[in-house]
Amino acid sequence: MEAPTKISASVLLLVVLILGIGWASAITSDEGAADSTTAEVTVITVCDNYRHDPNLETGWGFSCLVEADGMKLLFDTGAEGSLLLKNMEKLGTDPKEIDAVVLSHAHADHTGGLDDFLKANSNLKVYLPRSFPDSFKKKVESSEAEVVEVSDSMSICERVSTTGELGTSIKEQSLIVKTSKGLVVITGCAHPGILDILRHAKKITGENIYLVLGGFHLLDSSEAQLEQVIKGFRELGVQKVAPCHCSGDRTRELFQREYGEDFIANGVGKTIQF
Repeated sequence: MEAPTKISASVLLLVVLILGIGWASAITSDEGAADSTTAEVTVITVCDNYRHDPNLETGWGFSCLVEADGMKLLFDTGAEGSLLLKNMEKLGTDPKEIDAVVLSHAHADHTGGLDDFLKANSNLKVYLPRSFPDSFKKKVESSEAEVVEVSDSMSICERVSTTGELGTSIKEQSLIVKTSKGLVVITGCAHPGILDILRHAKKITGENIYLVLGGFHLLDSSEAQLEQVIKGFRELGVQKVAPCHCSGDRTRELFQREYGEDFIANGVGKTIQF
């Protein structure tokens, strides 16, 4: 009578081990590996001049979709509305599902797609820096979207907030997304200085930075300047990087050399989940 008991115990142990492995995999899911229904945060690059998905169109500019707390936020809108909407359609994202638009700064390669987008969905809030031209704000309001002017850091939902307006000659806001791994900082063009943005994000949250994604505004930087920026990232404890848009090819090369497997080749269609 002892043998069946031993077999049952072995089977039970095997089942427990299998379940344990599955549970561990679920909580350590990262870049593109998690199910979007269980991921706490999903970031999808919708517009960019770098390509990830060959089925999507590229173009100068930047836009990404952030899903968190049951909300879908569009950060920037790229330069062209037709490109933005085509890529959204191919990604299976209905503009009417978007709950809010956040604009980083007033340059056309980040706001150019807004008019066409608002024709598809104006029943939402548009968060933009207070320094935006009044004519721009009035045009958004004429679409019946609600304009939210941002000066200081502001919460958009539980996990997502804005840095508030930073910089002098070109004022810009970035997104801060809280995840269980640390902060995800998303920049449009980083005109105020990418390191200054990251220092500000750490200062106002008191949390470590896990990932920095977006335009780093380093396209015309010298090799020495790039090395200093990368050194600054390491000193700030940034664990992963996903530069795109105005970051520059050489910037991406040097970050990839420094970060190795923690470098993410970001581009249109890249999906990152936590």
